[in-house]
Amino acid sequence: MDLMIFVGLLGGLALFLYGMQMMSDGLEEAAGDRMEKILEKLTSNRFIGVAVGALITAVIQSSSATTVMVVGFVNTGMMTLQQAVWIIMGANIGTTITGQLIALDVGAIAPLMAFVGVAMIVFLKNPKLHHIGKILAGLGILFIGMDMMGSSMEPLRESEVFISLMTQFNNPLIGIIAGAIFTAVIQSSSASVGILQTLAKGGLITFSSSVFVLFGMNIGTCITAVLASIGTNRSAKRTTIIHLMFNLIGTAIFTVLCLTLPIADFVAAITPGKPDAQIANMHTLFNIATTLLLIPFGTYLAAAATKILPDTKEDQENASILGQLNKEFGRSRTHLGADMIHMDILRQEIGRMLVLAGENTSRCYQAVLDVDSVAVKKATEVEGLIDTLNRDISQYISKILVSSNSDSNVTSFEQYFLITGNAERIGDHAVNIGEYVETMRKKNITFSENAREEVLKMKEITEKAIDKVLHREDDMTIWLSDIAAMEQQIDDMTRSYRETHLERMRKGLCSEEACILYSELLTDFERIGDHVLNIAQAITKIYQ
Repeated sequence: MDLMIFVGLLGGLALFLYGMQMMSDGLEEAAGDRMEKILEKLTSNRFIGVAVGALITAVIQSSSATTVMVVGFVNTGMMTLQQAVWIIMGANIGTTITGQLIALDVGAIAPLMAFVGVAMIVFLKNPKLHHIGKILAGLGILFIGMDMMGSSMEPLRESEVFISLMTQFNNPLIGIIAGAIFTAVIQSSSASVGILQTLAKGGLITFSSSVFVLFGMNIGTCITAVLASIGTNRSAKRTTIIHLMFNLIGTAIFTVLCLTLPIADFVAAITPGKPDAQIANMHTLFNIATTLLLIPFGTYLAAAATKILPDTKEDQENASILGQLNKEFGRSRTHLGADMIHMDILRQEIGRMLVLAGENTSRCYQAVLDVDSVAVKKATEVEGLIDTLNRDISQYISKILVSSNSDSNVTSFEQYFLITGNAERIGDHAVNIGEYVETMRKKNITFSENAREEVLKMKEITEKAIDKVLHREDDMTIWLSDIAAMEQQIDDMTRSYRETHLERMRKGLCSEEACILYSELLTDFERIGDHVLNIAQAITKIYQ
């Protein structure tokens, strides 16, 4: 009999967790893009931040997912630590909606909800209706799982061992620890609260004992964000600390209040005889009251997190997120805002790559003018970093393209791939220019004054074009037109310089080696212009 209870409990738990995941996926697919846009336009206003955090979490039914998303956004610099404080507070409020839904006694129609949802998924072709079907099916399966758990645990009412175990939760410390551990294991406070409601509804735990377990569950839900912050920068780790501090402070306050004041009795009196609703109401009260209490001290929470985890010299020197590219993909691919995080990582790293390529181009032109071997050596080292960036970014984009379900995002990622390739080619041509220095030095080649002036003009127009690409303007049409005009100017300059170069050759004003070298330099100059225009065109496609 004990084995059958255990098997029934596992089966019910499996259905409950699967239903919750299914419902969450359906809600995210139906409203995920809009949630990202809301976050993208987030202001520093604390009340708007709390409202946004609550809204997103209520929609996707997971404070863990919202917090993980925030950790990712802070890691990439899309969100400040101050903004993250308000989002986390709101997320703790939004997560209480699941408990309120479970408290609504709709178990009788759960099979019908599951049937309607599955029928919509199987027989209808409209993607939006599929999302709605997934939400209904998930909700129905969730309640079926709860009923199955409740039925399987009914015999435990007669078990002295189980009753003795449940009475241990009257001890606040034991209850908090048990709730924290259980939630940390299943990584969902919504699911753990739902299971607690099932236990209470079945008479297996009293409401007065369950409140301490409930408080611990709020602490345990932080484990998901802690895991997500592994390998991220210090600001992202501070976000996790703020999340943990919020729930620890709330737990400490409510534990003291429940031990000294009849808080539990007050909440129980709102819905007498309904322990599942009482737990849902206590969960809501805990998070709303803690948020209202801590809103005035949000900036102090951020400051405290910074003191707990201060910047080190090593962190400042290694501020680049390059090493996290492929690690971040593995952890964040499946949560809301993942594409947004990945795109921002790509924008930062590709922008960095293009800056390095531009600096190398200027460095190598100047090296030719100065016949500077030291500058060429530096350029070669930088080119190694550009190649590493190109390799890691390309691998990163390839992984995203394999799994992305959004056509619009796929198009953007494909354009980023093209931009990366063109930036790498600019770096290659820059090094080609630098390598001419060694030939010039070994063979004692010097350019005429006219040729030197032409090289200087090549350097100036190239710098101007790359700088233009790095600073995208609001009017993309004019911006692209300006870059296209620069590319045409580079073509015209190449043609003109070739003609004057031929004239110098006819007059015998340059050696044979200098003629070949200068001709190759012109080819590199022209190709750089082509790649700059290719990058601008790809950027325009991303933002059009």
